[in-house]
Amino acid sequence: MATKEKSDTLFSWEGTDRKGRRMKGEMGAANEAAVRAALRGQGIAVLRVRKKSTLFSFGKGKAITPKDIAVMSRQLATMLEAGVPLVQSLEIIGRGDSNPNMQALVSNIRNEVESGTSLSEALAKHPKYFDDLFINLVEAGERSGALESLLDKVATYQEKTEALKAKIKKALVYPASIIVVALSVTAILLVFVVPQFQELFRGFGADLPAFTLFVITLSEWMQANWWIIAIALAAGFWLHKQGRRRSDKYVLATDKLLLRMPVVGEILLKSAIARFSRTLATMFAAGVPLVDALDSVAGATGNKVYENAVLKMKDEVSTGQPLHMSMTQSEVFTNLSVQMVAIGEESGSLDDMASKVADFYEREVDDAVDSLTSLLEPLIISVIGIIVGGLIVAMYLPIFKLGAVVG
Repeated sequence: MATKEKSDTLFSWEGTDRKGRRMKGEMGAANEAAVRAALRGQGIAVLRVRKKSTLFSFGKGKAITPKDIAVMSRQLATMLEAGVPLVQSLEIIGRGDSNPNMQALVSNIRNEVESGTSLSEALAKHPKYFDDLFINLVEAGERSGALESLLDKVATYQEKTEALKAKIKKALVYPASIIVVALSVTAILLVFVVPQFQELFRGFGADLPAFTLFVITLSEWMQANWWIIAIALAAGFWLHKQGRRRSDKYVLATDKLLLRMPVVGEILLKSAIARFSRTLATMFAAGVPLVDALDSVAGATGNKVYENAVLKMKDEVSTGQPLHMSMTQSEVFTNLSVQMVAIGEESGSLDDMASKVADFYEREVDDAVDSLTSLLEPLIISVIGIIVGGLIVAMYLPIFKLGAVVG
């Protein structure tokens, strides 16, 4: 496989083809020399090359997302199945995309392929968007002469993976949104509303209820220390992000914690098994040997606990141990998934059984997330209602008490 090189600068060029016709276009490459070399390989006499902008920069179009790559894969598979040549397919996809960054990426890949580079090698030059699994499957398709079939499998895999990721994000974001909204409303009331009542209470000349005094004390503390809270939250978020990026031990610890959480942990567990099974089915169906496939499967689980377990399983399978026995010994897979894999190994249809496991657990995740959403909607209203109602009651208690005394 080709070495993954950095290719992140967009150049505009002008030149003439072999028939002397004037041509122009854009190409992403590491430097101007690489652009000239690629164009010469296509039989184009270069007249001018100019650095246009940074490819995939924030100022030009939207960032490229995994969903964009999934759409590109599906379009490419469809066109190749319809008999459209690879270079022409890439040209059509690039021109049809509304995102300039995606246009530049596809244009760069097309230019590489047109100059004689294989599709897998061209994709390998963009590791930010095409992982090892994607490249390995494309390479397998090129070797077997069934590129359109493998691209269809890649597209299906990516579509299902992205749908699953969206569900998991929804499951995690929804509870977090409750906390954020509740804390935000509480902070606004304590910092801006309660002080107004506090000024009013100073003229009462009577003792305030204990609940009201507690809220006023909390409000005074918030007014004096809000900046400490803001800094602590920002620092905590930054440290968490850095920990996830730099420390495998931190990632493992947080992933373990998430798996132990009520409701959400169950969703994440089913998601990890679904992604394990879907990736295994896709790789095995493409003819990738099981031991090699487990490398890509480990990284695709989306959870460090499962990633470590799969890598350990890979070592055990490489010594001749059946996959289902390794899964049992890892103690992180459900009995259903282990039994289905065992049946697949015995019957020689591991890819089919793994695909059925993935389908089952994807449906389980869908149902669990929908149930969680239905449960949390009234909970959000209740939590915010209790907080806001409690603060309002605390502020009006002295007024009620004064009214009773006057009456």
